[in-house]
Amino acid sequence: MEESIIAIVPAAGLGKRFDSSRRKTFVHVDEIPLLALTLLRLHIEELITEIIPVLRDEDIEYGRELASEFELNKVRKIANGGQERQDSVYNALKMIDNDPLVLIHDGVRPVIPEGTINNLVKGLEGVDGVIPGRPSKDTLKEVDIDGLVVSTLKRQKIRAIQTPQLFRYTLIRRAYDLAYEKGLHATDDAALIEDMGGKIRVIPGSPYNIKVTVPADMDMVEFFLMKERQER
Repeated sequence: MEESIIAIVPAAGLGKRFDSSRRKTFVHVDEIPLLALTLLRLHIEELITEIIPVLRDEDIEYGRELASEFELNKVRKIANGGQERQDSVYNALKMIDNDPLVLIHDGVRPVIPEGTINNLVKGLEGVDGVIPGRPSKDTLKEVDIDGLVVSTLKRQKIRAIQTPQLFRYTLIRRAYDLAYEKGLHATDDAALIEDMGGKIRVIPGSPYNIKVTVPADMDMVEFFLMKERQER
């Protein structure tokens, strides 16, 4: 019997690079809020038994309304957002009291290619976490504060990391606990597992799995969603 997955969806960020007049999480795509699209995509995954969105205090009631409107019955509780993404995910982790697999996925990545989550589950054997990543097409250089090149990185060994990321609950919770004890902050959940000596596997990511960061990204999301519908 396959293990169940609880999905944590951090969506409490201000989105400062998007548009100060609009909350990125709730911008509409095809008349559906961006966050609702992401939750709907996770909701159809059979392995996912529960979804815990993480929202700013003032957005929690609206989050409940979205769950009701779109019949997201896997959303049974909503966590309070923290000051940083790491704080938000930690608040959600503290709402879990058993040992499922935990999937952590950005609320502004609504296009999760079919098969991604199953591939993450398959990749978890023998490691402490599985994350999707894409090779870099560009040459990457490390620069100093003055913009001077320090080194040229070996592109073949570099991956641009995406979400969703998959872990066993006890391990990711321990990694978060240790991070707070040490005062460590990271924007990537897998980095906290790495810091405590854990083993992370990278599986192939997808160009469709775009993270909405600036308004122009919305055009790409609309295009990918249209393409996905046409292929069904």
